[in-house]
Amino acid sequence: MSGKADPVKEPTKSNSLLEVLVERIVTGVFPAGSKISEPELARQFAVSRGPLREAMMRVEALGLVERIPHVGARVVALSPQKLAEIYAVREALEGMAARQACEKITDEEIAGLEALLQTHQTHIEQVDGASYFHQHGDFDFHYRIIKASRNSKLISLLCDELYHLLRMYRYQSPRSHSRPERALNEHTQILAAIRDRDGELAEMLMRRHIMRSRTLIESQLNKD
Repeated sequence: MSGKADPVKEPTKSNSLLEVLVERIVTGVFPAGSKISEPELARQFAVSRGPLREAMMRVEALGLVERIPHVGARVVALSPQKLAEIYAVREALEGMAARQACEKITDEEIAGLEALLQTHQTHIEQVDGASYFHQHGDFDFHYRIIKASRNSKLISLLCDELYHLLRMYRYQSPRSHSRPERALNEHTQILAAIRDRDGELAEMLMRRHIMRSRTLIESQLNKD
């Protein structure tokens, strides 16, 4: 983690640090399982230990960093067992979010999702699907549906506690055998159910979609 200092500006040092640390962990700049030296980070980002300590506590709360006795802070390591646990929770909660979105989502939000999937279709055609699974935030189909559920607890669990950890798995998993066209087709089916306000179908399709994603990523991690 050496290199030129990258100062973080006041007055939101801890927030800025959090964003930088999250993105570097998610994208693998700080590799899974690697040790994190807080003094080195403080030097690299030209910040005092206070804001850095606060940012590290928040990264740890997101599940991206773990503290090991007599070792210190490390980036969490990818493992099929941890992935299976997270995806089991995600399958249940996102299925629930899809069902509740059918009741709460606005026509404008549905139109936005339709436009998003069209953008994804164009993107897949342009890059041959290479980075389809790397979208996040408002560009992420799942994120928008979770938000549309209007369920604050689901949003907190999925968009705060699990979201970046899921991004980490998705971003760093090999995609040589992925099928982005199939994922997009499944997204289209889920959106059709939501457009029809069919909560039961939307939940079933979302759960099935996430189960297939979990199976694919687990098989890839096991091969590695």
